[in-house]
Amino acid sequence: MATQRLYFIDALRAYAILMMLQGHFVSGLLDTSTINENNFLYRAWLYNRGITAPVFFTITGWVFMFLLERNPIKGWQNPRLKKGLKRAFELILWGYALRLSLPYFLTTGRITKTFLRPDVLQIIGCGLLFSMLLYLLFNSLGKLRPVLFFAIGIGIFSTNPLYTDLTFEKLPLFISAYLTKANGAVFYLLPWIGYVSFGAGIAVLMPKRPKKLPYWAIGFLTLGYVLSFHSTAIIHSLSKTLSCTLLSEVANNNFLFIHLGDVLMLFGIFMLLEPLVKQSLWQKIGTKTLSLYIVHYIILYGSFTSIGLYKFLHQSLSWEVAVLGALCFTVGVTALVLAYSKYIKPLVGRVIMLLKAK
Repeated sequence: MATQRLYFIDALRAYAILMMLQGHFVSGLLDTSTINENNFLYRAWLYNRGITAPVFFTITGWVFMFLLERNPIKGWQNPRLKKGLKRAFELILWGYALRLSLPYFLTTGRITKTFLRPDVLQIIGCGLLFSMLLYLLFNSLGKLRPVLFFAIGIGIFSTNPLYTDLTFEKLPLFISAYLTKANGAVFYLLPWIGYVSFGAGIAVLMPKRPKKLPYWAIGFLTLGYVLSFHSTAIIHSLSKTLSCTLLSEVANNNFLFIHLGDVLMLFGIFMLLEPLVKQSLWQKIGTKTLSLYIVHYIILYGSFTSIGLYKFLHQSLSWEVAVLGALCFTVGVTALVLAYSKYIKPLVGRVIMLLKAK
């Protein structure tokens, strides 16, 4: 029986997590006085770094909805819902744990405001919950669901100017910080959850692994190109035709649809590359993204202990040292995680089994 696994998504995950690791290293440790914002390589690096989060959010909706769709048991009885719920809360708890500063908590008895602001793990966890909600609410709509999920994504992106500066000040910070960027979080539900909705729509549109993946790749590349390079002009045209000020504001800061196009083009590229990355080291890295994120966060930012590279080297490195350091950091963290998975984890498992047997 042919596998239904989407290997190109594992490979794209690997690309995104490695971009995130080196991006966090460089942005946190590079001396900002050495940055030339007009430098082409720097601008290209900065732009590509901005794509990683949309990639993860879109994959979240796609993969989880794909798994829900594959299961023959539908509705509330679908066993994937229970697994997804467990995974969602695991991600949310890890997101908070990595922000915890034990020295500060033990000396003051308080937690920092930073702890209350969600990061990418919490939003991905919420993305899983959102995907479950879409599945349960609209499962009976059948073939209309992709249209609905895409419409939800478009609606979230197209109304971004209306909610982006809302503070929801009457709500507690640990709730309001989830809603928009106005409360200081790097990631928040609106508008990022829109990418999850687009991913869910793709999964319903493509519920099984396509036999002719290159044709789908061409479709993704074409649509992605249109969104990345022409969506601003299209939205401007619509705003004039409809005399809609809101759409004009969207077009003037059209990063959401442009990045959606970038994500779709990356999907297309990795679909075409799948024969090269299938069952490769690259694919293995893509299955360890959570472990890679946790380990890199602890080493770089000093989770729990507040002692990390960021504390000692914050914005102090020349660009030459930062580039070399980012390469070493990314390779080192990846090697550590893969070695643990291959050698240490099985050994620990055997020791635990022996102890239980006694």
